Amino acid sequence: MSEKHRQYTNNEVTVLWKPEQCIHSKVCWTHLREVFDPFKRPWVNIEGATTDKIVEQVKRCPSGALSYYMNTAEPQAAEDTALQEPAQEAAAAHATEVAVSLNGPYLINTQCMIKYPDGREELKQGTVALCRCGASNNKPYCDGRHKQINFVG
Repeated sequence: MSEKHRQYTNNEVTVLWKPEQCIHSKVCWTHLREVFDPFKRPWVNIEGATTDKIVEQVKRCPSGALSYYMNTAEPQAAEDTALQEPAQEAAAAHATEVAVSLNGPYLINTQCMIKYPDGREELKQGTVALCRCGASNNKPYCDGRHKQINFVG
């Protein structure tokens, strides 16, 4: 599976969008419409808010389809850039968080290896949304079809 990545930059921050990973949760555009507007093309207006507001919003992406990097640094998943307290950091090093979203995907917040039946392996970092309803056309990843089939679980 080859992912298409789209990049948007304001010279301070670059936002990366991986459409194949997006679960269309609407979190991005319902909280920062000045930047993320699915009814416009391009749908990202990187000049629509301050860098701090953009970074804060990208960190809220539940699937990890949106990530960012400061143009003076290397790309990182949004979760990797969050500051953590030392005790939380130590606990996070030993625990893997898997959240079951209401009527939606499993959300895994860590670095994980996805192993396919054909032997391929794919290392994922940050949040990964895995299909829980069985209807995704992008398995093992969620593509938002749980909403179309009214999945309850």
